[in-house]
Amino acid sequence: MAEIERTLSIVKPDAVSKGATGEILRRFEEAGLQIVALKKLCLTEEQARGFYAVHRDRPFYRDLVKFMTSGPVVASVLEGAGAVARNRELMGPTDSGRAPPGTIRGDFGTDIERNAVHGSDGPETARVEIAFFFNAMEIQAAVEARAD
Repeated sequence: MAEIERTLSIVKPDAVSKGATGEILRRFEEAGLQIVALKKLCLTEEQARGFYAVHRDRPFYRDLVKFMTSGPVVASVLEGAGAVARNRELMGPTDSGRAPPGTIRGDFGTDIERNAVHGSDGPETARVEIAFFFNAMEIQAAVEARAD
């Protein structure tokens, strides 16, 4: 059995504006991933630049920052067996045009940039990305509330 792990998911501005947030979150839960922390926020340009700093030398970086600051996003911490891989499977390929129907990107994305969701690409990346959006108290409070 896969190790219990956590991963970050972001419902991007395109999917939020389509009203798809609830359906996307439902799919995570239906697939056995528990939502242990959740928040809706608008990223500032500085925050988006920081989060996507790994891509700053790529040609799409400026457009990505502009897109991610174009409207609200919903960030969540998902937990479950093999959460990183399971989330990536649910999302489908980065390019929504190549994502099969039934995947989140296939159903809600439109292209490689407006692809509905972000998900961590590995356990170490997940730890860094989760810490970018959530502090330990927010996650602990959610876990304790769930246990009651």
